[in-house]
Amino acid sequence: MKSQGATTQYRACVRRLISRDEVKYGDLGRALVSARLGMTVERYVGRALGVAIFSGLFAALVAYLAAGLVALPPSTGDALSLPLPLPEFGAFTLLLRPLLSLLLGLAAGYASYTLLLRYPRIEMKNRAAKIDLSLHNAVSYLYAMRRGGAELMEIFRSISANAGVYGESALEFRQVVRDADYFGADVVTALQGLSLTTPSEKLREFLDDFISVIESGGNLSAYLSGRVKIYQEEAGFEQKKFLSSLELIGEAYVTVFVAGPLFLVIVMVVTGLIGGAAVTQLSVLTYLLVPLGSVIILLFLDLVSVKEEAPERYTAVKILDTFKDVRTAKPNSDEETGFAQLARYERYRRLKIFLRNPLRSFVLEPRLTFLITVPAAAVYLCAILFTLPPRLPSGTAVTLVDDHLALAALLLLVPYALCYEAWARRVRGIEAAVPDFLARMAGINQVGLTIAQAIEIMVRTNLGLLSYEIRRVSRDLTWGANVEDALVRFERRVRTPAVSRSVSLIAAACRMSGEISEVLSIAAKDARMSHVLAGERKAGMALYIIVIYLAYVVFLFVVVVISTRFLPVLGEISVPSTGAGTSFLPGRGASSVVPTFDRLLFHLSLVQAFFSGLVAGKMGEGSVKAGVKHATVMLAVALVTFAFVV
Repeated sequence: MKSQGATTQYRACVRRLISRDEVKYGDLGRALVSARLGMTVERYVGRALGVAIFSGLFAALVAYLAAGLVALPPSTGDALSLPLPLPEFGAFTLLLRPLLSLLLGLAAGYASYTLLLRYPRIEMKNRAAKIDLSLHNAVSYLYAMRRGGAELMEIFRSISANAGVYGESALEFRQVVRDADYFGADVVTALQGLSLTTPSEKLREFLDDFISVIESGGNLSAYLSGRVKIYQEEAGFEQKKFLSSLELIGEAYVTVFVAGPLFLVIVMVVTGLIGGAAVTQLSVLTYLLVPLGSVIILLFLDLVSVKEEAPERYTAVKILDTFKDVRTAKPNSDEETGFAQLARYERYRRLKIFLRNPLRSFVLEPRLTFLITVPAAAVYLCAILFTLPPRLPSGTAVTLVDDHLALAALLLLVPYALCYEAWARRVRGIEAAVPDFLARMAGINQVGLTIAQAIEIMVRTNLGLLSYEIRRVSRDLTWGANVEDALVRFERRVRTPAVSRSVSLIAAACRMSGEISEVLSIAAKDARMSHVLAGERKAGMALYIIVIYLAYVVFLFVVVVISTRFLPVLGEISVPSTGAGTSFLPGRGASSVVPTFDRLLFHLSLVQAFFSGLVAGKMGEGSVKAGVKHATVMLAVALVTFAFVV
């Protein structure tokens, strides 16, 4: 009873908080609906307050414990070297320590609450960007279905069922289906409700015009056809803006995270002559600043990238249990034995396929290479560690092991990079042939042949890598599969967004009519536009990939010059002690830290190589996975350079 009373009072406090600023929390409610978070304002604010209270208490506790580890001197001075007396440490413990903890706790709680209130708006903007990205594909699907003669609700149900292929736009149309099926709304009312709650301004304009055409009795096919052309042109314009943003990010990365560390390395090595803490600063740069900055760049690229998510197709499985109580065979019959053998075969089928052609399995799933390379790298490193002499100084041990760590990293990355590149080339070859395949299919279907007959004719044409897949589709049709099932199997083998959208269009049109030449033409145009946009991005970013490579070569050249020309001279210089913070031992010269400088420069070159490669892949092909090959090349160049030149 007490807990229920406390819950009731807490909810009352939340309601009073919301009622004090109806404008602010009204906007929060609209953001929650547009972000599709599935919460009321009262529930969300209540959870946000709970998280803020917990965060504040946790931050205050951490600050209180951390302050107990700090011992302040009884007096100190300010920036002008004026005497500034402070109380004794005991007084600090009694007064300042709780006050500081309280202030930090309040700041952490307020920051947590503010961020949580802003999260729905952030999610709403992210959904708007995803909707704008996939809208031209969704409108193409609507147009194709309408040209095939489908009714509006049938079209919306169909595209909602393909949300895994058409992304966030298809998820928005699920609201139309929900309002019509569960709340009894008509099509116009359901579309108006979606127009009021969608976070995308582009989709809102499309829906408003779409409703006007419906209410006026206009030609929906003509309207959708015009919108498809407009959105395809806008997709090209957005691609150009995106490439301009990528160019700016590429120049910023080369300037800040390639040329900048190089300048800092030179400054740190030179300041080491006068007793600056160059070793510590270079360590922070190598192990913290460069990796952290590169990760931030990768996250920012992922945030602004016009990327397509991996398609997902959901299939419904119907279990027939009408005759589950009827005995079909005796436990020891031959039929039961056959079923058991079939079940065993299904369990080991994947293993048999893998053993039959391991290389093909690795190409289709590059991640499988880690099942072999990770244990191999671990065994290699363990063998190296066990051969080290005992009781070595830490610096010497690191110097002896870091080369082998780089080799182990190459052992992990090289097989993955090769398999991923083989898979990417295969996919690019198939996607390049898809527009021609669909256009030829449209021409064959236009003369009166069915899709199955058109596929049989296309078997005899040369479409590069796609020819093998067409033969497999034809084989499925020969063995009794229908056209839709054969195309879905083809989609699952290729697993690209362009192929998934084309298969969805064709499968939906085949269920309505056998004459789908117009639908095939639409699918061909959509696939060709996607291929052209991908080609433009690759061509536009090729120059910046070359710039990243050249910048890294210059970086490596300067580091090698410092290691081979400057550091040996630095080791012969005797530097007197300059007080606390000096990098060199007093009276022993710079030779004591020259090996440390040399090792840090080697590590910085390896770290720079790895992250520069990942950034190059993310910029050029939109995937960190594609950057593994660039990282592998740069790591190999750095390792060979330091092994044979330095």
